[in-house]
Amino acid sequence: MVRQMTDGDWERVEEIFKQGIEHGTATVLTDCPTFAEWDGEYLPDCRLVEERDGKVVGWTAIRPTSTLKPYWGVAEVSIYVDDAYQRQGVGTSLLHALFAESEKCGYWTLYAAIFSHNEASVALHRKCGFRVVGRRERIVRDRFGVWRDTIILERRRKD
Repeated sequence: MVRQMTDGDWERVEEIFKQGIEHGTATVLTDCPTFAEWDGEYLPDCRLVEERDGKVVGWTAIRPTSTLKPYWGVAEVSIYVDDAYQRQGVGTSLLHALFAESEKCGYWTLYAAIFSHNEASVALHRKCGFRVVGRRERIVRDRFGVWRDTIILERRRKD
């Protein structure tokens, strides 16, 4: 079941975020942000979690692309799924719920910047309607010091 994230979900959101940091495939961060830091970065609307058997097993949220007013309807997607629930439809259900919620809130474009070696995440986004719009070569070093490319994907509202 996908539902709105609450402040009380932070402990599980943080645990899942830390898994992504440990693997080095989801983020360049080396430490998980505090709730206050995370809360300040992500938009207050469109924060969703997937819950199974009373346990949060994945989350998604969006953050602004720019502070410039013309970009207000464009947001970057973050999505993380607990290792134990990978390949069980969690990511798909979270993204579809995010599409509905973000469109209700007036967002017309969602984009993601994903490490090129994170093939599962690229495949998930493509399966859910994102299209590849570019590749940034050797744009960032990961937590292990390896230069990484990112794949840029976007999904536009259908109207």
